[in-house]
Amino acid sequence: MKYLAVILSVLALLAGSVLASDISLPDLKKAIDSKSVTLIDVNGTESYNSGHIPGAIDFFAYQKDLAGKLPADKNALVVAYCYSPQCPAYKLAVDAAEKLGYTNVKHFAPGISGWEEAGQPTQRGN
Repeated sequence: MKYLAVILSVLALLAGSVLASDISLPDLKKAIDSKSVTLIDVNGTESYNSGHIPGAIDFFAYQKDLAGKLPADKNALVVAYCYSPQCPAYKLAVDAAEKLGYTNVKHFAPGISGWEEAGQPTQRGN
């Protein structure tokens, strides 16, 4: 019985783990400036409409058609973010992109709050 509990715990841990590496603010800004990134906002549509990183995709609005919003190149940089470093919602987008075969998926840990605190511009609505 102990072995079953250990196995189930390990499986649960593995199932919930997303190993997207983080991208820094300077690196994200460079990728945005060079138009070499697809951003996914995982804050919910209401928050997205209030303000998101310019050019980001509203994950919840396009979740079912995410493949149509992402680049054809599966090696292209895709960056997911949510509200703050403590917010785990970004994992939804990372998991979805990886299931579609994307191999260069990263996490912008500061989220929209860190973006705004750094004085970066936001875009409202779509």
